[in-house]
Amino acid sequence: MSVPKYNEFFPYVLNCLSDNEKHTVKEITEYCVNETKLTEDDKKETLSSGIPVYSNRVGWSITYLKKAGLIEKASRSVYRITKSGKKAVEEGAEKVDLNYLRNFPSFLKFQSSKPTEENKKAEPAEKSESPEEQIEFAIKEIHASLQDDLLNEVLKMSPFDFEILVVKLLQKMGYGSLKKSEEAVTKKSGDEGIDGIVSSDKFGFDSIYIQAKKWQTTSSVGRPEIQKFLGALAGQGATKGIFITTTHFSKEAIEFANKQLHQKIVLVDGEQLSKLMIEYDVGVSIVETYSIKRVDYDFFNNEI
Repeated sequence: MSVPKYNEFFPYVLNCLSDNEKHTVKEITEYCVNETKLTEDDKKETLSSGIPVYSNRVGWSITYLKKAGLIEKASRSVYRITKSGKKAVEEGAEKVDLNYLRNFPSFLKFQSSKPTEENKKAEPAEKSESPEEQIEFAIKEIHASLQDDLLNEVLKMSPFDFEILVVKLLQKMGYGSLKKSEEAVTKKSGDEGIDGIVSSDKFGFDSIYIQAKKWQTTSSVGRPEIQKFLGALAGQGATKGIFITTTHFSKEAIEFANKQLHQKIVLVDGEQLSKLMIEYDVGVSIVETYSIKRVDYDFFNNEI
């Protein structure tokens, strides 16, 4: 048989994890290969990047099931089934398809920032988007998955290394000169409530003070933390500050930061942090590049 589509691997991934044990991606992939009876020729089929097609599709199957909450990551490249996943298996794993996953809000959020009834009901092939729009949609899904993986890696860093990462990101964004960035991170984490300093431009005008909090995504940064940072800024006579965290900010924290008139405080949560890392190529590398071409009508309108 040919290599199943990524959504056709859903039942096999769930059945593999239905023993309630933790399994690595490699183990899940081997299970899927055996259960679908892929031939040696099937396994030799690769993408232009050299990655086996079956491996890529099982990987995306895992990502989709995780986004729907049917499975969860136990540790790096290790997964286990959830209560929702067990229920799906009990009802019949073969019934789990894209429409089934669209019953879960977390999956709809992953698929689209603005879920519509059409998104909930229509299979990708039935949608009315142009090929270019489908490509953009696919890129957004790839980035959404990459954001999760990035944050998982960031959460493994030490607080000091996280501070260095934040300053490197800001430098990539155009803040601070190379000389300034070498001294940007304070020698001691949390020194006087400031974790780093960068200049607002490459000429060194104006200093921007940084607070970097590496917290688990289950918690949130509240107003008291922003108040402490504001006090630290005042103590330095600073007017500009960036508070960056791996988690999210409470409503009260956001409102408090927005009300400040004498100090400008920018809040960057985990989602925005991961997006910026992707945009400015920090902690990521390019795997494949595709070009889209069109007819050059100017060429044909001129005399050849």
